[in-house]
Amino acid sequence: MPDGGRLRVVALISGSGSNLQALMDEAANGGAFEIVAVISNRADAFGLERARRTGIPAEVLDHRDFAGREPYEAELLALIDRYAPGLVILAGFMRILTPSFVEHYAGRMLNIHPSLLPKFRGLQTHQRALDAEEREHGASVHFVTPELDGGPVVIQARLDIHPGEDAATLAQRVLAQEHVIYPRAVGWFAQGRLRLGEDGRPWLDGAPLTSPIMIDAATGFDGLGTGDESPQVRAVRTR
Repeated sequence: MPDGGRLRVVALISGSGSNLQALMDEAANGGAFEIVAVISNRADAFGLERARRTGIPAEVLDHRDFAGREPYEAELLALIDRYAPGLVILAGFMRILTPSFVEHYAGRMLNIHPSLLPKFRGLQTHQRALDAEEREHGASVHFVTPELDGGPVVIQARLDIHPGEDAATLAQRVLAQEHVIYPRAVGWFAQGRLRLGEDGRPWLDGAPLTSPIMIDAATGFDGLGTGDESPQVRAVRTR
């Protein structure tokens, strides 16, 4: 695929790739980035088929073919860098990455996590939120650091938990919001609006974020990401 001056993005996946699809749709609709390769540690990941259907190179690098984490990551790093990405995105990549791998992509790797970080890092976030009797739940996009799900958060989507709701239904509602905020964060990065500052904080439009940008699913507020800073962005950042 030709560059066209857009940011080159490599996506790492392990499963169905619904967030990958949202990102590919954004790229196809004039986004400032393009997915130049999709890499999975599982040959049966449906996200690979999503990539192939749109002509994006789809690569399989199965961790089970390697003696350990370090040789696997060495080969993975080499494979990623073959595509010369400006950004690496984790879209359901079910591998814990070593600090040396993460540091290689410091400031240019994003992840999406199905909770309102720092709450509920790790797995089974929806059931854990229900078990904790939380009133709200959501998803977060963050820069990847060596700390698992502990990197600086850029943007979150928040929704109310319905009475009697089960984990499966909650997961579907959260996933719909993931499809909103992940393309937005990647777009900001591609436009040069978002970066990880030397102070360890995300910077948006030339100023540090004091707290993540928050989208409230109940109100449908999603007016971020335009060329001009909105009053809502400014209010969140300065409060």
